[in-house]
Parts: sequence; C-alpha cells; structure tokens
Amino acid sequence: MASDAFDPADHLDDALLERIRSRAATHDRENTFPHDDLDDLRSAGYLAALVPTELGGRGLTLAQMALLQQRLAGAAPATALAVNMHLVWTGVAKVASDRGVDALRFVQEGAVAGEVFAFGISEAGNDLVLFGSDTEASPRQDGGYTFTGTKIFTSLAPAWTQLGVHGLDTTSADGPQIVFAFVPRTEEHDGRIATSDDWDTLGMRATQSRTTRLDGALAPADRVVRRLAPGPSPDPMVFGIFSVFEILLASVYTGIARRAIDVAIETAAARTSKRTGRSYAQDPDIRWRVADMALAYDALPPQITALAHDVDTLVDHGARWFALLAGLKHRAVTSAKDIVGEAMLVAGGASYFSGSELSRLARDVQAGLFHPSDPESAHSALATAWLGPVED
Repeated sequence: MASDAFDPADHLDDALLERIRSRAATHDRENTFPHDDLDDLRSAGYLAALVPTELGGRGLTLAQMALLQQRLAGAAPATALAVNMHLVWTGVAKVASDRGVDALRFVQEGAVAGEVFAFGISEAGNDLVLFGSDTEASPRQDGGYTFTGTKIFTSLAPAWTQLGVHGLDTTSADGPQIVFAFVPRTEEHDGRIATSDDWDTLGMRATQSRTTRLDGALAPADRVVRRLAPGPSPDPMVFGIFSVFEILLASVYTGIARRAIDVAIETAAARTSKRTGRSYAQDPDIRWRVADMALAYDALPPQITALAHDVDTLVDHGARWFALLAGLKHRAVTSAKDIVGEAMLVAGGASYFSGSELSRLARDVQAGLFHPSDPESAHSALATAWLGPVED
C-alpha cells in the first residue's frame, strides 16, 4: 500500500472513534478495562493491521500504524496505550520477518485469529530492561522453559491470551542467557500465573496494567523465540522490540498532544471575553499560547514518520539507532506534557475539574515519563552518541 494513498479513516473510521471516545471517561472514572473498545478494534481488523495480507492481516507498515495510533490516542489514550502492547509484538514479528527471522510467525497468525498478546517484560528495579532480567528461566528437556518472577505494568491484564516474557537462564552451558518466550493464559488456570488487581493509578487507568506473578509458568518449546547473551544486542528481535515500542509510544503521546490542542481551540472559540466582547480565539495571549503549542506539536509527526519509515525500509543507522529512538520517545512525551499544560491554560479554570477531558489528558500524559526509555536513559544515550562513552 503506497503511503500517499493511505487514509487512516479507512482503518479507524469516525464512527468507531466516537464510540471509543464516548466510553473513555467512564473507564477512567470507574477504573475499568475497555473490553468493548478491544472488541470493536478486533472486529475492525486493527489487532492484525501489521500482519501481512498473505497471512490474513491488513499489511500496514509501521509508519502507517504510527499514524493510526496517534488517531486512536486522540479518542482514548488509555485504550491506545493498552493496544500498543499487542501491536508491539505484531510489529516485532514484522520487523524480524523483514530481516529474515520468522520465529514470530505464530504471533501474526494468532493476531489474525483474535489472540491478544501482552508485554511481560518490565520488572521492578530492573533498569536493564531488555538486557537483563530478575525472572528465572528454567529449561525443560522438551525445549520449553518455565518462568518464575514478577512482571509489572502488564497492560491488557484482563484480556491477553498470550504473554510475551523474558527471563535469565543461569544453567546453560553457553553461559547465562536471556530467554524470550510466550506463555499462554491457561497457565493462570493452573495457578502458575497470578494477576493482581492492583491497578489504581493517577492516569492511563483503563490500561489495567496490573502486576503479574509467574510461578513456574510454562512456555512450550514452539513458543521459545530467542536465547541471547545478556546486554545490548543487534539481534533483529531485540531491535524490533525497542524500535516498535519507542515509535508507537511516541505516537500515543503525540496523539494526546494533538487532542489537547483541538480541545483548547474548541474551548477558546466557544468562550467570549467580558472585557472585549470577542471570542477568546481572538485574544493575543491565547493566540500566542496556541501558536506555541503548534510549534512544539508540528515537529513530532514528521519525526515519527521518518524513523518508522527507516525501520520499514531497513535503513541501517548502526549504533545511532538507540539514541534516535530514545530521543524520539523522550521528545514526544515531554512535548506532549508541556502542550497539555498550555492547553489547560487556554481552556481556563474549568479544565481543572476532574470531569474535564483536559484534566484526564493531563493525568494520562504523566505516564509517558515512566516508560522505557526514561529521561535518564534517553539523556545517557544521547550524551554517549554525541560525546562518546564515559571514560574509565
């Protein structure tokens, strides 16, 4: 599909978005998971959008998916962020396949069949993220692995059918190995997976990113997809996880920023100044704030599209990839945070009330600072890229 012919409305039409938007405030207020949103998106083929057409998917590129996630986040940020985690795995499958690694074909086929893949990587206190793990991965004679440990921020907790995890195998003859695999939801029925009902947060409440405890959870041999030495790796799957994760995260927060601007403009146009008798949209201070928001926002979508296109077309940025991707995510999140704050000032004091959409966006946008790469990691990556490594 040529990018110049791509219309996001063909994949997320206005009627679907309005249904999703209409439920967002209730899910936030009641701290509930958006099952209806997920069902609607599944029916629309959204969960298989990154799967090749020959396997039954939509055959979209990462650049196209990024545009769609911006559009979805403008309607319901928490729904977009939750679905992001499933899309990361289908995106990783695409990135790996494009580079000659077909180990995740079952993810693509599963997405077409309606399965929901969740991201069970984050661990409390593990700032190595992909490159290390406190979860124990124990090999079995049949080639499968069992996993024991605790994963945090497991989005899609009430709905996933397959959980992508990693753990450390310290028993291997070839030295410690990070093992990436998928465990099915059936392990929860056998008591080897326990999902805590502990998601009560400032924002992004509908993601229901609950804590998941693994107690010998089994990943069958055909769901063990990678064994890698701990530490940074050029492996296509590791690159796929990092690149798709950062690009789609940047897309979600860019979508929040755009929605905040739109709400601010609508509010300003609807308010009349007692002092001048004119719309607030004609007030020079309001116009300056809107222009400032637009200056920050306009830089984000082209950056996302450019880097996503480079992933799609196998551009090799070598060692610069980490800094480029971490920088993209950091800029999107911090810009979105600033834009939402300015939007609240444009909209006035009503935006401070909890029932205001801008108030919800202001809470949701805070979550971006905690996703990898966090601000410290992003700054470290950029400093190394520009100044070289810290000297011993």
